[in-house]
Amino acid sequence: MALPEQLLLSDLLKRRVRDPDGLERGSGLAVWMHPPVHRVLGWASRPSLFGNRRLVWRLNQLAGLLELEALVKGEPADTDQATLERLPTLIDAALLDRDQRPIGTVVDAAIELRTGAIRHYLVSRSDPRLPGSSRWRLSPERIVDQQPGLVSTALTGLDDLPLARASVRQDLLRRSRRWREQMQVAGEQLESRVEGWLEEPPWEGGEPLRRIWTPEDDGLEPDVGGDDGIGDVGPADLASEEGAGADSGYGPQGSDPRGSEPWDEDDWDWEPPRREQEWSEDQDPDADRDPWV
Repeated sequence: MALPEQLLLSDLLKRRVRDPDGLERGSGLAVWMHPPVHRVLGWASRPSLFGNRRLVWRLNQLAGLLELEALVKGEPADTDQATLERLPTLIDAALLDRDQRPIGTVVDAAIELRTGAIRHYLVSRSDPRLPGSSRWRLSPERIVDQQPGLVSTALTGLDDLPLARASVRQDLLRRSRRWREQMQVAGEQLESRVEGWLEEPPWEGGEPLRRIWTPEDDGLEPDVGGDDGIGDVGPADLASEEGAGADSGYGPQGSDPRGSEPWDEDDWDWEPPRREQEWSEDQDPDADRDPWV
């Protein structure tokens, strides 16, 4: 059975080990690695739930992978739990930034099965046992120093690392950011199109529409005035206005027509209409028939 070129350490440890005789040798328990060169040498399994016995398998003993089982060849090495705990490892180590503050935990590694070299580590910000949590990819070249349980880097945060697997929250944040950028680009394109339509003439080959009327539209010379657009009025202009008032026929000597109105005249003869009253034979003929007196 052909082995994949690359395998996650967690995928190897979750499988149960089965030897060539068909005997089950327990599930994966811990990794056997050499941290200074970032290389995995093998892994250990626990053959029984009871007892302190542990079995250590070399990585080159892996013969095949099934959905839930790891097929091995050869015999394992016997050891105990206390010896396994003394083996150096970077798994479950705290990841420190450049200010020596913890920013995550190293929870997994991608292994090249042919040589055992670790291509990159996977870092989790929260508890790695939580389903759907995010994973960031940490390459061995970005590790500055390592101690038992500590991995030092020059990072300012996890955002400096590429995202290997996004959680539901991270996925929503990334999608909402992308949608917001797309809406902003679409709004800018729409605004530029509307501005182009307003600047173009509504007919082909015509001039753009004028927003305000100017004296040049009727062939008149513009009135040059002050800053407020009103021309300066001189004595000649006032004299011409008085002459025009004299010819207008309003009052004596061209008086202001607004000083008097037609209904203000004293000799305006007008009487209200009178209605003739109907007389009957029983009324006095000498009585005054004018009802208004």
